Amino acid sequence: MSDQQNNNSNNEEGGNRNQINIHLSEEVAQGIYSNLAVINHSSSEFILDFIRVMPGVHKADVKSRVILTPEHAKRFLNALQDNIQKYEEMYGEIQVDKKGKGPDIPMNFGGPTAQA
Repeated sequence: MSDQQNNNSNNEEGGNRNQINIHLSEEVAQGIYSNLAVINHSSSEFILDFIRVMPGVHKADVKSRVILTPEHAKRFLNALQDNIQKYEEMYGEIQVDKKGKGPDIPMNFGGPTAQA
């Protein structure tokens, strides 16, 4: 019997406590598009707000909020760095502006601009 089969049978019997059965609903699987993230923190949590900014619109709503403990935030950072490294090995370096950060808000998408 393979290790995977052993793990599944142990999990079904409650013997393997290291596996988690994760369910992904269709609605959540669709995902939320975000082109801006705002990160805040306190002594006990990190708050990640994911926002979609639209061209020519001067208001943007938070589309999703994720709250993490500091330990999970650091694990998330490490996992993201690992995945970016693997991505760049396959597809080349991700280009960012010279300052290493995105454009100032409001973002200019080349759409209509307000006249002063």
